[in-house]
Amino acid sequence: MNVDQELDLKGMSCPLPLLKAKQALSRMQSGQVIRVYATDPGSVRDFASFAKISGHVLVASEEEQGVYIHTLQHK
Repeated sequence: MNVDQELDLKGMSCPLPLLKAKQALSRMQSGQVIRVYATDPGSVRDFASFAKISGHVLVASEEEQGVYIHTLQHK
């Protein structure tokens, strides 16, 4: 999958990773993909809830060595 934008938001506390991702998504077009790197464990729940509410697709949400990687596709 082609990633159009990546955000390194490691070290930021909830809700900042989600807010920064929402801002970036608002500037993106339908079908584009954003990947977000966060260290806040709460981001897993936040991104899953946001995808359900917003209609954006949470393509993947995984954890690698304490970094949570969320990949979303703009609706």
